[in-house]
This record gives sequence, C-alpha cells and structure tokens, in this order.
Amino acid sequence: MELEPQTIEALGRIGGIIALSTAAIGSAIGSGTAGLAAIGAWKRSFLQDRPASFLLVIFVGAPLSQIIYSMILMNSIADLAENSATAGQWPLFLVGGLLAGIGMAASAIFQGKAGAAGADSLGETGKGFGLYLMTIGMVETVALFVLVFSLGVLPEA
Repeated sequence: MELEPQTIEALGRIGGIIALSTAAIGSAIGSGTAGLAAIGAWKRSFLQDRPASFLLVIFVGAPLSQIIYSMILMNSIADLAENSATAGQWPLFLVGGLLAGIGMAASAIFQGKAGAAGADSLGETGKGFGLYLMTIGMVETVALFVLVFSLGVLPEA
C-alpha cells in the first residue's frame, strides 16, 4: 500500500511533535527540580537575613534550552516530511523524533538535578557559581549532541 503524500507529511509532523513534547516534559521536570532547590536556598537566605542570590534563576532556567533544540529538530523533520519525504521514511521521523526527544528530556532532567545541587551549594556557601555552571553546561552538551547527530541522520532535502 502506497502512502499518500499528506499521510507521510502528517506522520513526519507527528514525529517532530513527539520530539518537542518529550523534550518539553524533561525541561519542565528539570526546571521544577532546580526551582524547588532555589526556593529552598532563598528561604534559608531570608531566614538568616542574608541577601538572596538572583544567580539561582540561571540554574532554574537552564533546562529550558532543550525545548529550543527539539523545536529545531521538529521543524527540520516537518520540512523534510513536507518537501522531500518518501513513503519509507516515516518510521525514521516517528522513531527518531521519539528517541531524540527522550535524549533531550534526560539531559534536561539531569540538568535540573545538577542545577538543584548547585543552587543548594551556592545558597549555602555563596561560592562556586562558575563550577556549578560548567557542570550544567556539560549536561547541556548531551542535548546538543542529540540534536546534531539526529539532524545528521535525516535524509538530505
């Protein structure tokens, strides 16, 4: 059975939406995890009459970048599905979107956990911001690799 071009396009778009949605779930979990720790650190600062560090917001926001990476992937998959897909490529779009989304979600979740630890430590000591940020950046690299390598296996337009 030959698939209609509209069906191929729809399946491709679904694969892109799966990538975006899965990564967004991970970003929400990661930001929420870091946010809980930041709120706890601010509470300790307030209780001890110390200034609350605004830098903790960086830890909370870091996991959100995976949504941007997954949006880039989603748009690339949708463009391929619309303009140059063949009937045999739709499984690549669906499964590739799912697996890439899971990879990006895992990166966001663990970035949030690292951000939570950094928020707790920075809130307690007031030291080490650069080290904590570098750790978060290393975890971020996983999502970048997932994006680049996923784009690399997509067929040429």
